Amino acid sequence: MSSANRKFVIDLALWTAAGLLAYAFRKPGLIYQGVPVNVWGYLLLSVGVMAALETYYALHRQEWQRVGLRDLHLLARAAALATLVMFALGFILQGWLQLPRSVPVLAGVLGFMAMGGARLAARLLSERVRLRGAPQRQRVLIVGAGDAGSLIAREMQRHPEAGLDPIGFLDDEPGKVRTRVVGLPVFGPVGALPAVAAQEQAQEILIAVPSAEGQFVRRVVDLAQGAGLRYRIIPGVFEILSGNVSINQIRDVNLEDLLRRPPVQLNTAEIAGYLKGRVILVTGAGGSIGSEIVRQLAPFGPATLLLFGRGENSVFSIQQELGRQWPEIKQIGLIGDVRDAARLRAVFERYRPEVVFHAAAHKHVPLMEETPSEAILNNVVGTQNVVNLCLEFGVGRLVNISTDKAVNPTSVMGASKRVAEMVVSAGAARARSTQAFVSVRFGNVLGSRGSVVPTFMAQIRAGGPITVTHPEMVRYFMTIPEAARLVLQAGGLAENGKVYVLNMGDPVRIADLAHDVIRLSGAHNVDVVYTGVRPGEKLYEELLTPSEGADATTHTEIFSARLAQVDATQIAERVQTLTTAAQQSDVPQIRALLAQMIPENKFGSLR
Repeated sequence: MSSANRKFVIDLALWTAAGLLAYAFRKPGLIYQGVPVNVWGYLLLSVGVMAALETYYALHRQEWQRVGLRDLHLLARAAALATLVMFALGFILQGWLQLPRSVPVLAGVLGFMAMGGARLAARLLSERVRLRGAPQRQRVLIVGAGDAGSLIAREMQRHPEAGLDPIGFLDDEPGKVRTRVVGLPVFGPVGALPAVAAQEQAQEILIAVPSAEGQFVRRVVDLAQGAGLRYRIIPGVFEILSGNVSINQIRDVNLEDLLRRPPVQLNTAEIAGYLKGRVILVTGAGGSIGSEIVRQLAPFGPATLLLFGRGENSVFSIQQELGRQWPEIKQIGLIGDVRDAARLRAVFERYRPEVVFHAAAHKHVPLMEETPSEAILNNVVGTQNVVNLCLEFGVGRLVNISTDKAVNPTSVMGASKRVAEMVVSAGAARARSTQAFVSVRFGNVLGSRGSVVPTFMAQIRAGGPITVTHPEMVRYFMTIPEAARLVLQAGGLAENGKVYVLNMGDPVRIADLAHDVIRLSGAHNVDVVYTGVRPGEKLYEELLTPSEGADATTHTEIFSARLAQVDATQIAERVQTLTTAAQQSDVPQIRALLAQMIPENKFGSLR
């Protein structure tokens, strides 16, 4: 007999026993005189009703070893419905059944208790068996007694084989202190961590506050390090998309956690309005930003995702990930270069994209200083190709990914991205009323390929030192998921020709970042060495020029830069001249043309 059939039989047997007990309670003489025929009739009717409901609600397919509140809720609904049916039948067939009217109600209560008790007993027995065979468990003190903390504590209790034993919580909310959550005490506020950890012999600290800001995470890390304890964290809100928390999501604290900002509230209806059911093209889809845009697009139900990029391995990687996590979404990997207008045209002709996210670009400042022609051909000419095809094929929405280095540019890379913004704005001036071409400008993205944090980690693995160009160098930082989501939100604003600026929070000193990386890695013997500012670099980045200013939008984290109107014809002519210079690798001419095109430039070192 299968497990489901055994559970089916057990449930019906318990339901029958509950009916007998209910009748015996109302008619105690039944115990001595035997069960009357009319009672057997009632029991047969009752079992038939419960059998039907058992099948309808699939109660026999519940996993008793992991039964939860939802399972018991379904059982309660089935028992309540069976009780109502039997109460009605008892009233209708009263002349034959001669049934006390309280029997169906009492039988329903006893039946629910018996069937629910069997499930809870199975779960307790299973947990006890797993606990007996579990390895030596680490005593874990959980910071955060909210929903995430209680969920992760339950997960630890249910899975002793994971080797984690929750001993209680710390929480700064006064109303929670000295209460119990999932049977575990809330010892006190977070500041009591060292004392509580010593008293309770904690071996590990787990931060279970997905919405915590970086300052809070840093505080807990400092306390845990001071107490000599290991510390880990559950993901932030941008990583927990499903709203669930499980043991396999626990990870080490990383730099992104120390720099967390308050969660950004998105207008998902506005985003879904222009993405759902659309054919969407993402250029640079294998890159750090492009691939994250693809991940964030998937939940909005596009009809087709076109993943366009030069690197076959990176495009293949995001294809595989998308196939695993969103198998229902049609996605097509396309290898090509945005500089190749013919290849790009073939993609537009065949697939007819309705929304385009243009993330393909060269981004490394020192490398582009050495090869300005490549910066122009990729960042400017590639963008021009995308814009022209979006105009020709009537693409409804073009979102160009820009950078804070386009503001008062001192580097060829920054200047090329500013010209790319101009190209998009010129395209917007020629767009139809049903089209919207916009650019989105943001700062450095933590964890993107070639960014400062992976570079620091590689230097630590090599034994150090960590190199920083200048002790006062500061940058704006944003996590990859946060940046990608705000890009999608900015696309939803759809004000044609706008350059949107994301709220990047407060700038961070690179030297402080380096010390944080050293601390988190545990490599305290690694030094920080200052190497001098590289060509094209600024000590600080700006998101707006003093002459631009910004206007508020309907989203609190996105602003609209007030830019001077561009002359589409003039831009086209200058881009053509710039393209010719790049094709001829005429570096002096490239620098001169960039300085001429961008009045607010700081190109003194580039001419």
